[in-house]
Amino acid sequence: MRAVIVMYDSLNRRMLPPWGAPDEQAPNFARLAAHSATFDTCYAGSMPCMPARREMHTGRYNFLHRFWGPIEPFDDSVYEILSRQGVHTHIVTDHQHYWEDGGATYLTRFSTHETVRGQEGDAWKPYLADLDRAVMQVPPKRARTQDHANRKAIDTIEKMPQTRVFDAGLDFLERNAGQDDWLLQIETFDPHEPFFVPGEEGDDWPTYGRVTETPEGVAAMQQHYLKVLAQCDRNLGRVLDVFDTQGLWDNTMLIVCTDHGFLLGERGWWGKNVMPWYDEAIHTPLFIWDPRSRVAGERREALVQTIDIAPTLLDAFGHAPTPHMQGQPLAATIASDTPVRDAGLFGVFGLHVSVTDGRHVYMRGPSDTEAPLREYTLMPTRMRGFKPLEELARAELHPGFSFTKGAKVLRMPGAPQRGPDDLSTLLFDLESDPGQEQPLNDPELEARMAELLVRLMRSSEAPPEQYQRLGLPEAGPVGVQHLHLNQ
Repeated sequence: MRAVIVMYDSLNRRMLPPWGAPDEQAPNFARLAAHSATFDTCYAGSMPCMPARREMHTGRYNFLHRFWGPIEPFDDSVYEILSRQGVHTHIVTDHQHYWEDGGATYLTRFSTHETVRGQEGDAWKPYLADLDRAVMQVPPKRARTQDHANRKAIDTIEKMPQTRVFDAGLDFLERNAGQDDWLLQIETFDPHEPFFVPGEEGDDWPTYGRVTETPEGVAAMQQHYLKVLAQCDRNLGRVLDVFDTQGLWDNTMLIVCTDHGFLLGERGWWGKNVMPWYDEAIHTPLFIWDPRSRVAGERREALVQTIDIAPTLLDAFGHAPTPHMQGQPLAATIASDTPVRDAGLFGVFGLHVSVTDGRHVYMRGPSDTEAPLREYTLMPTRMRGFKPLEELARAELHPGFSFTKGAKVLRMPGAPQRGPDDLSTLLFDLESDPGQEQPLNDPELEARMAELLVRLMRSSEAPPEQYQRLGLPEAGPVGVQHLHLNQ
């Protein structure tokens, strides 16, 4: 068996042909859908970028115990497991968060890894004349001035980090066409903002928050996204071409996925994080070709999540999921739409904790915003640096959880991450309200969704303070007194 994963960042499913966009907008995604199982009910879990990648490695939800950080010493990384079983795992990526402190242990779980520099505010080119050194220690201003410098070295399509990532991935496929037992992950940061394509003019970097632009300005920004998407589609086509010419369809699994989506002006919002995790951001595209069942051109309705990718890869190579993986292998779902769950969890550390049954979405806001919030980790970092010493000084040794496998962990103060100002509880019916414009006030439905939420929190070993914060019972049934709506 061999496997290829093509992973994008911030890929909005509604911009792709299977979900309403015209085929000519992304013809190779339409081509992919004709040669794979297309999942209509795939949800991300722990948000945003690096928490989602920890889920891909471990098959476990991340966001109830920690925000952004490296793979932990006790984690089960599917790539490391496969490597130890004789499967050569290789990643080529331009996702610059991997070489910051908060992502430092992901690439080294692979047998080999290759990086391409230059995306977003990657600390890459020291063109001092183009850097505003007054803001070099002030993110996100640093990211914008560094990006300004980096662009000087990216003046053609061929020099785009995305292009070079796919160049390297295709080189792997060509060099190893006659080999077996390998996994390749081709991972690009695109179409994440800034929506930069060499030669294009105009503002291509939306600021997360409310739309303040004119309709013409919104349309112009969306066009910048679509131009990056066109490059994503072009490079996907290059991979599909190799599958055709090398006959990889016979013995190679192909997974095409993303970490999350992105709001492009919908509901008057840009981006992610600063608003609740609406459908455009959390309901993600997923395509899988499995050479064992050879299902092509079919849609799948079963509810699946990012945590299912690791068990699916293990299963493809003949191994069972580890005892601590919460995800499920998707072979039977690909073959015949066999369900693997009745509910899925998603959210960001310290903000909404949400659940979906595939039709309804329940975003539970906190009852007590002053309740303590704690992180549990052995890798005390933030996105770009270490935890502050004052937080480390207040850390306690905690007995750990079943998934820490006997290892004690640091329990330290946590804080809600960047998110919406209004954390009110929200309930939606996507069947009658796909735009999530009419929140429901239905206590009976809320009670059912809250029960699903509590069940998933308990199976995830959520720490006690999460229940206190959300006003939910750590044990026992959800009662009327625990409901938020109609109060």
